[in-house]
Amino acid sequence: MDTTTVGVDLAKNVFVTCVADCAGRIVERREFNRAGFLTWLGTLPAGTMIGMEACGSAHHWGRTA
Repeated sequence: MDTTTVGVDLAKNVFVTCVADCAGRIVERREFNRAGFLTWLGTLPAGTMIGMEACGSAHHWGRTA
Protein backbone atom coordinates (compact mmCIF):
# COMPACT_ATOMS: atom_id res chain seq x y z
CA MET A 1 0.00 0.00 0.00
CA ASP A 2 1.28 3.43 -0.95
CA THR A 3 0.18 5.27 2.18
CA THR A 4 1.09 8.94 2.28
CA THR A 5 -1.63 10.56 4.38
CA VAL A 6 -3.72 9.38 7.33
CA GLY A 7 -6.66 11.22 8.83
CA VAL A 8 -7.64 10.29 12.39
CA ASP A 9 -10.83 10.99 14.32
CA LEU A 10 -9.88 10.70 17.99
CA ALA A 11 -12.43 9.66 20.58
CA LYS A 12 -12.48 8.13 24.05
CA ASN A 13 -12.72 4.50 23.00
CA VAL A 14 -12.84 4.11 19.21
CA PHE A 15 -10.48 5.86 16.79
CA VAL A 16 -11.48 6.01 13.12
CA THR A 17 -8.77 6.32 10.45
CA CYS A 18 -8.91 7.12 6.76
CA VAL A 19 -5.82 6.27 4.69
CA ALA A 20 -5.05 7.98 1.36
CA ASP A 21 -2.46 7.18 -1.31
CA CYS A 22 -0.21 9.66 -3.13
CA ALA A 23 -3.03 10.58 -5.56
CA GLY A 24 -5.34 11.42 -2.66
CA ARG A 25 -7.59 8.39 -3.17
CA ILE A 26 -9.01 6.77 -0.04
CA VAL A 27 -7.59 3.25 0.09
CA GLU A 28 -8.61 2.14 3.57
CA ARG A 29 -10.92 3.02 6.46
CA ARG A 30 -10.53 1.34 9.83
CA GLU A 31 -11.65 1.57 13.44
CA PHE A 32 -9.32 0.90 16.38
CA ASN A 33 -9.35 0.82 20.14
CA ARG A 34 -6.49 2.68 21.85
CA ALA A 35 -4.11 -0.30 21.98
CA GLY A 36 -4.84 -1.29 18.39
CA PHE A 37 -4.28 2.27 17.16
CA LEU A 38 -0.93 2.46 18.90
CA THR A 39 0.18 -0.83 17.32
CA TRP A 40 -1.07 0.26 13.89
CA LEU A 41 0.85 3.57 14.09
CA GLY A 42 4.06 1.55 14.29
CA THR A 43 3.31 -0.10 10.94
CA LEU A 44 3.03 3.14 8.95
CA PRO A 45 5.86 3.97 6.54
CA ALA A 46 8.31 6.71 7.50
CA GLY A 47 7.22 10.11 6.22
CA THR A 48 3.49 9.44 6.46
CA MET A 49 1.56 12.63 7.21
CA ILE A 50 -0.95 12.16 10.02
CA GLY A 51 -3.74 14.69 10.43
CA MET A 52 -5.97 14.73 13.47
CA GLU A 53 -8.51 16.99 15.06
CA ALA A 54 -7.49 19.51 17.68
CA CYS A 55 -8.72 18.14 20.99
CA GLY A 56 -7.43 17.42 24.47
CA SER A 57 -5.70 14.17 23.54
CA ALA A 58 -4.31 15.33 20.17
CA HIS A 59 -1.02 16.51 21.70
CA HIS A 60 -0.47 13.14 23.35
CA TRP A 61 -1.19 11.19 20.15
CA GLY A 62 0.88 13.62 18.08
CA ARG A 63 3.90 13.02 20.30
CA THR A 64 3.25 9.28 20.22
CA ALA A 65 3.03 9.21 16.42
